[in-house]
Amino acid sequence: MKIQILTTPGCSNCHVLENMLKKLGVKYDLIDVTEEPEYLEKYPIFTAPGLVINDKLEFTGIPKTRELEERLSSSR
Repeated sequence: MKIQILTTPGCSNCHVLENMLKKLGVKYDLIDVTEEPEYLEKYPIFTAPGLVINDKLEFTGIPKTRELEERLSSSR
């Protein structure tokens, strides 16, 4: 499973999502969209973070823990 967090500099909500994934033992890649704007063309997010699972934008902002767990388990 490929997990990516689309982030911006100083994004406190991004850190919350990172911590959620760490608690669940999920590995992820952190993508700073200000350094890699092509991600905004592919995944037009207006609020950071964006959570991409297997090349599909699944969440923007902070998901509820239960929703995150369900989406992760259904994507395996």
